[in-house]
Amino acid sequence: MDGSAGLAELFGAVLPHLDERQRRLLLGAEARRFGHGGIKVVAAAAGVSVDTVSAGVAEVASGTESDGRVRRPGGGRPRADVLDPGLVPALLALVEPDVRGDPMSPLRWTTKSTRNLAAELSGAGHRVSAPVVGTLLRAQGFSLQGNAKVAEGVRHPDRDAQFRYLNEQVKEHQGAGEPVVSVDAKKKEIVGEFKNAGREWRPAGDPRRVDVHDFPDEVLGKVLPYGVYDVAANTGWVNVGTDHDTAAFAVESIRRWWGAVGCLGYPAATRLLITADAGGSNGYRTRAWKTGLATLAAETGLAITVCHMPPGTSKWNKIEHRLFSAITMNWRGRPLTSHEVIVNSIAATTTSSGLKVHAELDPGSYPTGVETGEEQTDAVAVIGHGFHGEWNYTVYPADGPDSPLTADVDRDVLADPALTGIPRAELNALATALASPAAAAREAAARARLGDARRRAPGGGRRPVLGLSDQVLVVLLHRRLGIPVALLARLLAVGKDPVRNAIATTGQLLDQCGFATPPPAAHLTTLAGFTRYADSTGTRLH
Repeated sequence: MDGSAGLAELFGAVLPHLDERQRRLLLGAEARRFGHGGIKVVAAAAGVSVDTVSAGVAEVASGTESDGRVRRPGGGRPRADVLDPGLVPALLALVEPDVRGDPMSPLRWTTKSTRNLAAELSGAGHRVSAPVVGTLLRAQGFSLQGNAKVAEGVRHPDRDAQFRYLNEQVKEHQGAGEPVVSVDAKKKEIVGEFKNAGREWRPAGDPRRVDVHDFPDEVLGKVLPYGVYDVAANTGWVNVGTDHDTAAFAVESIRRWWGAVGCLGYPAATRLLITADAGGSNGYRTRAWKTGLATLAAETGLAITVCHMPPGTSKWNKIEHRLFSAITMNWRGRPLTSHEVIVNSIAATTTSSGLKVHAELDPGSYPTGVETGEEQTDAVAVIGHGFHGEWNYTVYPADGPDSPLTADVDRDVLADPALTGIPRAELNALATALASPAAAAREAAARARLGDARRRAPGGGRRPVLGLSDQVLVVLLHRRLGIPVALLARLLAVGKDPVRNAIATTGQLLDQCGFATPPPAAHLTTLAGFTRYADSTGTRLH
């Protein structure tokens, strides 16, 4: 039995037989025997307030003789909530959550401290002190609470499946001896005599003096560490930039890592797997990121696969808790007074698991606002994977200026089973089966639009830009290969509206007929990527 449990048993057996003063003296004597912190220990064990035990300590220390007066049971001043029955309801109305509280209360936008609560209650006619407010709140089950960072926003339905897919890709690459890295940009740090969170050992009473205000130095400015963490080797490479966090900076950081460390550690590598956040300079929607990776792939000869973390899960990226957290702990409480201090502090970071880090300063310029045109993006062979190709894709070297890439591909070639996932005969049969439902749907749409029966003879009017077979082909290519409207329009040499209409109307008819679209095989968003994928399946586009 520990000390506090023994005290509770003692007090439970003895205190009921003592009067008020005797109880205070016993509690005070026990608190003095405990020494520092004894008042709180005794108060908790006896189930009384700290003030009662403190009064007992004072009486024992003074040695004052009793005058014989003992308050009878139930005597003394009544509690505040007994004197004022409306006090507790008024207090609860102030501390209720905003959605249920009084919207006109001055405390709606004010810190709800016991002092502010007492002042507000007193102004409303309920005279009460701050300590009494604290006592009443605790009696109602309230306590001091901070914010809990648990809400991650809307959870994507395929979040867990993406993590499993990413894990499979990591295992496959590592099993083949290919490099796997986790990348991200750490938060910007101000350079100079500024406060840095955390504490370190120094002589007592001699804290490091830093500037009161955190205004960046005009010369030193800020630094942006971009990390590349090798998962298998447990090593980190940090490129400390002094300009902007752009896609060009992110790709340059990976380029520096590969040129100095990666190519030496993996001399026979043919592929590189990168795990990254869903947004920022290395986000999956960033064109410049993919075009930069294509250039890097051409320089290194590597096929670069990228798997992004699902939206809202960036803190789960391994670099966050394997590298960045160790760096933050290593330089805690130390002002980052210069670029040299930052680079050396990062490079000196180690962990008990054997982490080693290399850091370099990158004084290069990475301006913002540099746009990547559609032609540049089209020349990048980006092949999205069958599962969420927007998050998982492989970037191949960009084609040169003499690339034979063209649009307006023969439609019979586009109907190759390797692309559509179904035999040509089945595609033609689908078009035949949809003829009557499609005609009925067009007639119903015309009636709804015109408000009367059509006067044109059946079969009259302008012929559609895309025949029914072509419309089925469009739906299959869009669903199975993820080809967007703009690229489909280029491949078929038509406008975007006929493609959109085919995806909407013919796709709905296929669903109504119970047609099961073949599972996604890729996600092709560029002409170069489509061409490369077609070549890999043996489909001759030209």
